[in-house]
Amino acid sequence: MSQVIARAATGDVPEVRTERGERAVFCGLTSIIWLHRRIQDAFFLVVGSRTCAHLLQSAAGVMIFAEPRFATAILGERDLAGMADCHEELDRVVAELLARRPDIRRLFLVGSCPSEVIKLDLANAAARLQGVHDNRLRISAFSGSGIETTFTQGEDQCLASMVPDLPELEAGNQRLMVVGTLADIVEEQFRRHFAQLGIDHVDFFPAARADDLPPVGPGTRLLLAQPFVSDTVQALCKRGAKVIPSLYPLGVQGTLAWFQAAAAEWGMDAESVSAALAIPVARAQKAVARVRENLKDKTIHFLPDSQLEIPLARFLRDECGMSLTEVATPYLDQALMTPELLQLGADVRLVEGSDLDSALARVRASRPDLTVCGMGIANPLEAEGLRTKWSIELIFTPVQGFDQVADLAGLFARPLARERQLEVGSWS
Repeated sequence: MSQVIARAATGDVPEVRTERGERAVFCGLTSIIWLHRRIQDAFFLVVGSRTCAHLLQSAAGVMIFAEPRFATAILGERDLAGMADCHEELDRVVAELLARRPDIRRLFLVGSCPSEVIKLDLANAAARLQGVHDNRLRISAFSGSGIETTFTQGEDQCLASMVPDLPELEAGNQRLMVVGTLADIVEEQFRRHFAQLGIDHVDFFPAARADDLPPVGPGTRLLLAQPFVSDTVQALCKRGAKVIPSLYPLGVQGTLAWFQAAAAEWGMDAESVSAALAIPVARAQKAVARVRENLKDKTIHFLPDSQLEIPLARFLRDECGMSLTEVATPYLDQALMTPELLQLGADVRLVEGSDLDSALARVRASRPDLTVCGMGIANPLEAEGLRTKWSIELIFTPVQGFDQVADLAGLFARPLARERQLEVGSWS
């Protein structure tokens, strides 16, 4: 954290260039895939088109024998033309769903581009259905539309819709709330590390069970596990919670700084945290060193897609020895990203938003060793001889924390290794 503090004193942050124009990103419906794995007794009912249903099925890769906890209530031509009462149909679908799936403890009604175009008010529908099924489960609504958002913002909208249901934290109590979806194995590791630091009152939001709602109030301290939860943080702060500024738990440095920032709120100094976590830190450093040789001195370019671009760029440069040609992110909440921007420094080319043609022109001009981008852009770039990494893979894979550092670095090393193998094969 010494570098962060030093740069904070000088205000040494990148200059942000803002672009507006055509974008190419997944819509927020994609977030359902990792949310439904995390909240194990929730169901996500998308009110959308057949295209929405195909997208979810493709993104999830649903097994033929599995009964997923998401579905699409298809809007037909009569619905879109206003010839049918969508609310009556929605009530019927929800009733059938709950009769079939009595295990559901929370139902999310998820808006899509089609439902928003016809102004279908799912928030009021959720409130009405909550009155009908009040003793049975909680029902809320959020938007997964891709009209104005990128795919990770679906999670932000989902978590924000749950904030009104969180109980009030009793006055005088202090608790830590980790905000952002994490894999179960990462949560277990983090709980173990927090216990080593003497921080016992830790909640994770969202939890694995819909009824496990963490309390929130003036004694709540928020530690962010994901950088794309701006609306959720704003809603929690309106209820009295306060954010702990920190790097994000990506890489050894980021994860250690993350725990140091939390421990400081409980009166622990950075040196004590480093001593307490020395074993996992050393293990992670050793693991990432093995992958570093495959990444060192390679150039990397981030196209805007996931909002993870800035902390990933910091990790790949500082811990893996890569060079950054450009770091672009779809949206930049500087209030939540200040420690990362300070760590990144002023000499990095940072872009918020995207004009797709201009962004691709810069990729082609710099011809980086690796480009991090969305799936729709990857294939054309690969056809031009440019190696790519799908940004969505970084959301589906557990990458936070010490024990995942080598896996995180490996996601970027594999495309480069595959290129070397293809080169060898072409000469054999």
